[in-house]
Amino acid sequence: MLRYLLTLQVPDRKGLVEQIAQAVSRHGGNWLDSELRHIDGIFAAILLLEVPSQQWDELLESLECIDGLTLTFSKTSHKKSPLLRLSFNLVAYDRPGLVLDISNKINALGINIEQFSSQYETAGHTGIALFRATISLGLTDESQEERLTEALYAIGDDVVLDKLNR
Repeated sequence: MLRYLLTLQVPDRKGLVEQIAQAVSRHGGNWLDSELRHIDGIFAAILLLEVPSQQWDELLESLECIDGLTLTFSKTSHKKSPLLRLSFNLVAYDRPGLVLDISNKINALGINIEQFSSQYETAGHTGIALFRATISLGLTDESQEERLTEALYAIGDDVVLDKLNR
């Protein structure tokens, strides 16, 4: 069995996940991990699959037959997990460069971003543009958590953090 990371994009329509899952199953694949999103009329997916090596080419052909689908892939190998995981929600007033500020603070502390999901919305009671993100990180030592919190609050007085787990 080989591991592959696939990225897929296709104009969104009903039944796409089922169509993809059927192709994976039909070719003996195991769906290990995924992120699936509908963004601005496009279905976007990142999939980690384990597939028998002799079935890979046929699975790839089957996926490429899905109307309008574009696909990229790379072979992967299982990597060691970080010492600690930290997940939190961050809310701030939306502004250009905010994701850069956040990622700079995280990177400066030697922390790896494992998952980053963000949305733009307006506050219902004020109409203020808000940036919301759910972020999961891989920490190498416990002291990074406190330094990270301080660094993120230093971005601005409007930053609100809500730790989800550790």
